[in-house]
Amino acid sequence: MSASALSPRFFAAVVVILLVCRLVSWAVGRVGQPPVVGEMIAGVLLGPSLLGAVASGAENELFPAPLRPLLYVAGQIGLVAFMFQVGHEFRARLGHGLARTAAAVSAAGIVVPLALGALLAFGARGRVGIFVPSVAPGVTYAFVGVAMAITAFPMLARIISERNLAGTRYGSLALAAGAVDDVVAWCLLAGVLAVAAQRPKPILVAVIGAAVFAVAVVFAVRPLLARVLGQRGPQEEVRILIVAAVLFAAAWFTDEIGLYAVFGAFCVGLAMPGEPAAERAVATISTPNRVVFLPLFFVYSGLNTRFGLLTDRPLLVFSALAVLLAVLGKFTACWWAARLSGQDQPVALRLGALMNARGLMQLIALNVGLAAGIVNSELFTALVLVALVTTLMAAPMLSWLDRRLPVPAEEPDRLEAAAVPG
Repeated sequence: MSASALSPRFFAAVVVILLVCRLVSWAVGRVGQPPVVGEMIAGVLLGPSLLGAVASGAENELFPAPLRPLLYVAGQIGLVAFMFQVGHEFRARLGHGLARTAAAVSAAGIVVPLALGALLAFGARGRVGIFVPSVAPGVTYAFVGVAMAITAFPMLARIISERNLAGTRYGSLALAAGAVDDVVAWCLLAGVLAVAAQRPKPILVAVIGAAVFAVAVVFAVRPLLARVLGQRGPQEEVRILIVAAVLFAAAWFTDEIGLYAVFGAFCVGLAMPGEPAAERAVATISTPNRVVFLPLFFVYSGLNTRFGLLTDRPLLVFSALAVLLAVLGKFTACWWAARLSGQDQPVALRLGALMNARGLMQLIALNVGLAAGIVNSELFTALVLVALVTTLMAAPMLSWLDRRLPVPAEEPDRLEAAAVPG
């Protein structure tokens, strides 16, 4: 299909995606779910799980195969813009007293689900069709473990923002622990891909590249942004241009080293100075791109999800066990680590509920595995179910905790007192 033929198809698909996402988000909002959950569900509904099942011709007409890479690339723009905004907002809220607790929660939230996921996949060998014949079973065990260990950091951040939790201790702890979780998980995923390809290069590139990127952000990106966005910086349009160029350069670099573009965008947001010009630049770059392009990624993932496969009983049992172990592993481990670190019960429980959401980042990891040929449709569908269920749980659990176990009234004040100066 030529570029001129794809153009009208792309615009028509975007219209349908935006309208369906908005409609489903409104519907789930009526039962207390955040809009991001609606976008996840809308992505599945527009794929073969519903639209393809009842009107396969309509799905193929709306999302022909040549169009799907365009949806993927456009979705990346939305992800990068969103994470840029999250990083900027997070910068002013991370407290000095949160680092040790966040590290403990992150470590527990990785190790326990990773082990449970690998054991589940080991037990499924010879019983469930989740294995690719050309891939070593150990690679599948490791991939399932990594996928279970992931926390959906962008989605977690969006839930926190939409529920106005960014000023709470558990909101900031969840953001910090979730960020560490996913950086470690992506390094582990790079290792799995390296083993699958029988090459050590991917994990070496990820680790060394991350160190180089961190140095560059501290000693080059941050001073540059401070100068550009300072009172004596260039005019507004030039500022926006420079910030956008830095943002997409960071996204490119972190994508190239295997840590994914969202981490580069988040780090650039962290490096933004606390100037009024920075606020304007973030709003100008992030808001329209996030609103228009982010839903496209959910639909792209939905096009690779086939819930009709769950009619196979062994796969259904595996999927149910995956959901159960994912919740027990992540929620319990994060709650336990928070309590051992001295957090109150209300804070620890809410932290476990937030960290348990996996949605967006797990979808990303699954797409990476699918593209690498180490994930088949059965495993993809089972783990998408984990992503959906664990993310759907977050809002009801938080609402239930708000009714049964409210956070002490002084908690936001305590966090504010510990906040890093602007």
